[in-house]
Amino acid sequence: MEMSDTSRAIAAATSIAASLGLPADDAIVLHNSNKLALRLTPSDVLARVAPVGQEVAQFEVELAQQLAEFGSPVGLLEPRVDPRVYTRNGFAVTLWTYYEPVTPHVSPVDYAEALERLHAGMRKVDVPSPSFMERITEAQEVVASLDLSPELADTDRAPQRQAGKPATRDRGPRRRGAVAPRRAASRQCAQHEEGPVVHRPGDVLPWSRRVRPRPRSRGGLQALPERRPRAAR
Repeated sequence: MEMSDTSRAIAAATSIAASLGLPADDAIVLHNSNKLALRLTPSDVLARVAPVGQEVAQFEVELAQQLAEFGSPVGLLEPRVDPRVYTRNGFAVTLWTYYEPVTPHVSPVDYAEALERLHAGMRKVDVPSPSFMERITEAQEVVASLDLSPELADTDRAPQRQAGKPATRDRGPRRRGAVAPRRAASRQCAQHEEGPVVHRPGDVLPWSRRVRPRPRSRGGLQALPERRPRAAR
């Protein structure tokens, strides 16, 4: 968010909070991107602010409410006011409970358990969600427009446009029944006494523990040691 818009967004958030009985003498910017995250003090409220029409505030409110009902580990809406979207001076504002940072004191196990509970709740929610392709289309429009992205240099604009295009690869004609090279390579086996053994250690072992493959014959199969004839007694 541009600096001129940031000051207006802060004014809108603090004005809304004060009108709802939440003192907002100061606003600390926690995050600034397409949305603005503010910590309003002394009421200790988290305000999320975005220009009207460029936000999904109502979707976030409904999603957070349903996830909270299912016991998912999500941030809660501010309980001292109505859980809804507030608008003022062209900005949409939602008010949330502020939580003190806990990292790096959370263990990986706790992170994994919280993520598991979140996914369990997301499987139960019934909220129509916009397709992520809509976000990609919006991003492409911003990149293509000089008015929407005046600070983006032409050298940076071209790669961003190319990144938004679906990747295509000419695989060439393929005969019926033909096997891809990688798949064919995986079928190359060595005949040992216990049966066929696939020698592709690089595909299943980490880099630091890869086993050096035995030399291969020209035909692509595992080279077996020669058997020397026993000397006649």
